[in-house]
Amino acid sequence: MKSALSILMLCCVAFAQAQLSGTLYDSNNEPIPFASIYVEGTYVGTTTNNNGQYALKFTDNGSYKVVFQSLGYKTQFIDVEFNGTPIKKDVTLVEELTTLDAVQITNGEDPAYRVIRAAIKNREANRKKFSSYTADFYSRGLWRMEDVPEKFLGEEIGDLDGSLDSLSRSGIIYLSETVSEISYEAPDNFKERIVASKVSGDDNGFSANSAEGANFDFYNNNIDLNNRIVSPIADYALGYYKYKLVGTFYDENNFLINKIQVTSKRPKDNTFNGTIYIVEDQWTIYGLELTTRGENINVPVIEELVFNQSFTYEDESGDWIKRSQSIDFSFGLFAFKGRGRFMANYTNYNFKPQFDKKYFGPEVLSFKEGANKKDSTYWNQKRPVPLTVEENKEYVKKDSIATVRNDPKYKDSVDRVNNKFGLMDIISGYSYRNSNKRTTIGYKGVDDYKGFNTVQGHVLGSGLYYSKGYDEDYNRYLYTDLNVDYGFADDRVRYNASLYYRFNRTNRRSLRLSAGTGVQQINNSDPISTLENTLSSLLFERNFAKFYELDYARASYSQELFNGFFTSLTVGYEQRQPLNNTTDQVIFKQSDVDYTPNNPVQLDNSRLAFIDEHEIVKVGLGITIRPGQKFQSYPDQKYNIRNEKYPTITLNYEGGFASSNSNYNFHQFKASLYQSFDMGNIGRSSYWVNGGTFLNGENSSFVDYQHFNGNRLRYKLQALNPYGFGLLNYYDYSTNSDYAQVHLQHDFKGFILGKIPGLNKLNYDLILSGKALFTERKPYFEASAGIDNIGFGKFRPFRVDYVHSITSGRSYGAFVVGINFGL
Repeated sequence: MKSALSILMLCCVAFAQAQLSGTLYDSNNEPIPFASIYVEGTYVGTTTNNNGQYALKFTDNGSYKVVFQSLGYKTQFIDVEFNGTPIKKDVTLVEELTTLDAVQITNGEDPAYRVIRAAIKNREANRKKFSSYTADFYSRGLWRMEDVPEKFLGEEIGDLDGSLDSLSRSGIIYLSETVSEISYEAPDNFKERIVASKVSGDDNGFSANSAEGANFDFYNNNIDLNNRIVSPIADYALGYYKYKLVGTFYDENNFLINKIQVTSKRPKDNTFNGTIYIVEDQWTIYGLELTTRGENINVPVIEELVFNQSFTYEDESGDWIKRSQSIDFSFGLFAFKGRGRFMANYTNYNFKPQFDKKYFGPEVLSFKEGANKKDSTYWNQKRPVPLTVEENKEYVKKDSIATVRNDPKYKDSVDRVNNKFGLMDIISGYSYRNSNKRTTIGYKGVDDYKGFNTVQGHVLGSGLYYSKGYDEDYNRYLYTDLNVDYGFADDRVRYNASLYYRFNRTNRRSLRLSAGTGVQQINNSDPISTLENTLSSLLFERNFAKFYELDYARASYSQELFNGFFTSLTVGYEQRQPLNNTTDQVIFKQSDVDYTPNNPVQLDNSRLAFIDEHEIVKVGLGITIRPGQKFQSYPDQKYNIRNEKYPTITLNYEGGFASSNSNYNFHQFKASLYQSFDMGNIGRSSYWVNGGTFLNGENSSFVDYQHFNGNRLRYKLQALNPYGFGLLNYYDYSTNSDYAQVHLQHDFKGFILGKIPGLNKLNYDLILSGKALFTERKPYFEASAGIDNIGFGKFRPFRVDYVHSITSGRSYGAFVVGINFGL
């Protein structure tokens, strides 16, 4: 009863603080959600909520003409005399009737094409109309799940922190609001200052809603939704869509509006379906209702995304401005499904701002101090779109739950339950948590299978760990562990320990200390995963991974010194020892294949590479530069945003000193360039160029050679490494001299295969790659063509690449199957 009264009181207070409030209905007495309501001739306005309710605030007493507008309905004007007393006004909109009476069909072509061609011709000019502006922005995000199972794969799901109703197993799992001030200057300067942020059930939470993230501009050729979805008025839209003029009507300003049905020529292409409204003669967007699906954006878990945008005409500027936007989505995967909505409201535009030269910079988002501490009084005054009863209920419920769960006594009681020791914990592991002190101590169990290799046999691991958060958001954080591995074939126990300390999440300053004994791949970037090597060895008797034993003590430090400039330093002592095979175990014995020695490593042309016992001190320095990097400043951390206009530059030095074999001392200098960039409707391209040289490296240990990420497997438990090689032997091209490698890749994102009849129904992606490697040997080249997104329904983990290799007069090719399980 108390909860119901709280919700009722919140609703009453919210509407009482609005000078004009009510509900917007259609002629069937059904509420109209997300309609625009504003004061004529101003940028003061609001939007109806999901139940058609609205609340509008006036600046002063006086006479106002209020405009009620929604796509598909006749705009209505209501005169309001406000004298300080709240006014309740329900309004009914009648459906906008379109007509084709004045439409002329020429050459058998639908008249919609004439309108669309004119809109395409004027697209860029309309996109650039707003060279600069400031505005107030409000957004609300809601995400709910429905019919959630009580268990999944044998694990209890629970109520998701009180989000799910115990009977229906449905409920809101995320609700948030944002109030911010935004500034824009063409072509790409954007700045947002969030003045208020609210997340249900999280007193210290910061909403993920932002104006830049909600800026979907259909005057651009493409809308970035994982895939680049083609706008119905893109320069090349006629190759993607069919158009039909549904009808025309005159709006309240006597502009002729063309209502046009938009249909994709190829249902699974990067396209929308729906309706777009175009203003005659001005060829601007009046509004749109467009839908795309998960198969279009290549995110199978998404069922559909529905965009609604509404624009209004401003006499003073002669322009059409965006008043409101809503994005509805639905999703489903296995037994989980749900839906949600993100809505945005734009008010108080100023199209003549005065920005000084230093106003815009790399920071694109910041928070006003105390933005997440606003009380209900503030929100009732500032919230332009009223909450629904369900949303009010959600806030009351989650805030009540949060109050209880943040109580130290409650945390202790939960810890007492979760910290109970069970008999199976001896095998699976155990953790003891103190939530109030933000500490956890744990035991990793003895069921951590770490695969099979020919030098250790089957390997099991276990260990102890401890973690501590030094503040509520775990910005300052400590983690330390002690691990033990046991190899059954070599009958060896190996230990290692590490300590990681993060100073903050702003400049990412961190320190890591580690020491112990381990078995390390000669190429320390591990081109063969543990599971891949296990399967390759036991099933096919091919032990491609080669190892050595490493006793080590190491310290590393990293930090972003200033925006876009990252540094790292590593110093370590290493004692390396050779390892030999200790087992020949296989599941399926191959008649024509035997395990190869682990030491020496057999290379091509009858060459051998030996690992001998020695000690060395290693020093590594790294600098990463991201020109033009922008960032978002949250109170507790910094989110960096790459600038696709510029490549990322990486400079590294690696040196070996004080080796027990003085010939093994060396210096290596290397550099790389990486860039990934959008290519519009034809997909996305990337490149990685890397090169380096050695000083005094002629006699260095084979461990310290520059190794390259090769591959000899015909299956991969992930997609082929775009910056590795598909058919290169793992160590044949390893070098202690000058080297360079080039990797190019282009993902067509459905541009090619989406247009081939028959194939376009399969929703596959074509990916082309070209690679080159230059060392003291003859150059090595590869070209590949891959088909990605293979599978059925929403289960599409497979990729197949045909890779062709050319080297030393030999030319050959093979297929490689990738399985993207994230392993």
